[in-house]
Amino acid sequence: MKEEKVFKDPVHKYIYVQEATIWDLINTREFQRLRRVRQLGTSYLTFHGAEHSRFSHSLGVYEVTRKIISQFERNQYDDWPKEERLLCLCAALLHDLGHGPFSHSIEKAFGTKHEDWSCRIVLGDTEVNEVLSRVSPDFPKKVAGVICKSYSEEIVVSLVSSQLDADRMDYLLRDAYFTGVNYGTFDLERILRVIRPYKGHIVVKESGMHAVEDYLMSRYQMYWQVYFHPVTRSAEILLHKVFARAKHLYEDNYVFGFMVEPILHLIQNKITLEDYLLLDESVMQTMLTFWCQEKDPILADMCKRFLDRKLYKYSTFEESNQHLIKRMEKVMAEVGFDPIYYMEIDFPSNQSYDVYRPGETDDNLPILLLDHKENLTEITHRSEIVQSISGFQMGKHHVYYPEELLERLNATNYPDLWELLGEQE
Repeated sequence: MKEEKVFKDPVHKYIYVQEATIWDLINTREFQRLRRVRQLGTSYLTFHGAEHSRFSHSLGVYEVTRKIISQFERNQYDDWPKEERLLCLCAALLHDLGHGPFSHSIEKAFGTKHEDWSCRIVLGDTEVNEVLSRVSPDFPKKVAGVICKSYSEEIVVSLVSSQLDADRMDYLLRDAYFTGVNYGTFDLERILRVIRPYKGHIVVKESGMHAVEDYLMSRYQMYWQVYFHPVTRSAEILLHKVFARAKHLYEDNYVFGFMVEPILHLIQNKITLEDYLLLDESVMQTMLTFWCQEKDPILADMCKRFLDRKLYKYSTFEESNQHLIKRMEKVMAEVGFDPIYYMEIDFPSNQSYDVYRPGETDDNLPILLLDHKENLTEITHRSEIVQSISGFQMGKHHVYYPEELLERLNATNYPDLWELLGEQE
């Protein structure tokens, strides 16, 4: 590439593109699609500023990775495989290529995984594959291996996907910026100075432990205050039920008043790569808008609730209170709400975002501290702060239901249940 390209960025100030391959990937059809997919799914209904895209996040992950590699190269670390530079940068840029509209809500409704789609796009008949193949015939396979965590070099995978990776470092700062909260802020520059390549691992110099503690605490706070916000969960639950209803209707041979082919193929579990690339949030929003006029009252009502932000209310309850669950299901049916679609019990422990857990698995590489004697220690053995928050399950059980339920309960002589739910407003 004749000259360096620069993106102005609100988080990193500038994003520098120095390789022609990276520039060409950014300009592919498949990567440009990410402009039309929000980074935080339905969180814009809770935090009105959360309109940022997977496109901007992917550029940010690329930039953090570039800074890490540049630091390794400046310090001439022997343990850094210099020949893997371009592979790391490409994998960082493309790691979220397979995200669909509303991200995790769609994945749960239809049993898809964005990592699998990312690899399919990289390996398929796409512009991205054509650009990568110019590097070498086997280069797309290497990039897919890093994204899907099957690549043989752990140190390469770790930069993109580990407990201290470029992905998390960008999305915490970016999500905090656009949601307007301070929880996700941490000293990125300090972390970049204290991470090292060492014997096939990405490790942290022991003197940098406090910077990593700050990063993990930020992640912990964002986990509970933003990613698991109950209003966001309400929107995700409602959207999930919209597509569950559409799938049920299709299986019952319902004739939709409006349908687009990619979504029909998604419902049929016959979606092709070309179909998937046509899916973005503008398509989904159009679909929801037209479904508001469907003859099926449940589908139409739930779409209106989502688009008009008439989300389900929520109340907290104890895990052991199975009596409440059974009673609510029975009473909701009695007052005119199908509990399959108008009620949900939710606990955040199994959601898509995660706190730090030290277990060493392929998906969960731990954070290792390197002391002056070149000994490696997992961070929870040195940090009481990290030990106190790692793997800790907190949060409340919520029951979600339409706001009108309280009025119907009160009007139809269910004072005990109405009081239990109503007192938590």
